[in-house]
Amino acid sequence: MKGALILAVLFAAPVFAQNNTTQVGLQGPCGHDQARFDVEKVSGPPITQAVSGKAMVFVSEVFKKATGEMGDPTLRIGVDGEWVGAVKGNSYFSFNVEPGEHHLCLKWQSHFKRLSREAAFTVFAAGAGKQHYFRARVTYELGPDNGHGNNVTGMSITLDPISSDEGQYLVASNPMSVPHIKR
Repeated sequence: MKGALILAVLFAAPVFAQNNTTQVGLQGPCGHDQARFDVEKVSGPPITQAVSGKAMVFVSEVFKKATGEMGDPTLRIGVDGEWVGAVKGNSYFSFNVEPGEHHLCLKWQSHFKRLSREAAFTVFAAGAGKQHYFRARVTYELGPDNGHGNNVTGMSITLDPISSDEGQYLVASNPMSVPHIKR
C-alpha cells in the first residue's frame, strides 16, 4: 500500500509541474500585467555595443499624433515572458539578449482597458555580437468628441523588424527611454 502511494505521487509530480508551467506561460512573451513603468527620456549618444557574447536589441517607438489631444503612449517591452523595459512616444530602448530564438512582445500600458489590451508580437533569432532593430508604430484614429474628452475611435500597435540603416537613424534621431518600475 505504501509503495502504491509513493508511485502515485511520483507519477503525479510531472502533471503538477506541467500545470504550474502552463500558469506561468499564460502571459506568453510578455511579462505579468501588474508591472507598470514610469519612463523618462534622456538625450545623449546611444549605447550600441552589445555585452560580449550577446546581441543588442533596439526597439524604437514611432508615434505621430493625429488631430486632438492625446498623450504619448507607453509601450512595455517583454522578451520570453519577462518585461525588460518600456518606450514612450518617439524614443528608443535597448537591451542585451543571449544568442538564439527570442519572443518579443509589445504591450500598451494604459489605465484605459481598451488600450491596455493592445499588443504586438514577433519572433527573432539573435546572433552574438549582432544588433537587431524593431520599429513599434502607434496609430490613433480620432473621431468627433464624445463629450467625455475621449474621441479615440480606433488604435493599433505594430512591431516590425527593420533594416540596420533605418534602426540606426531612429536611434540617432530620438531620445533614449529610461524606464523605472512603478512602486
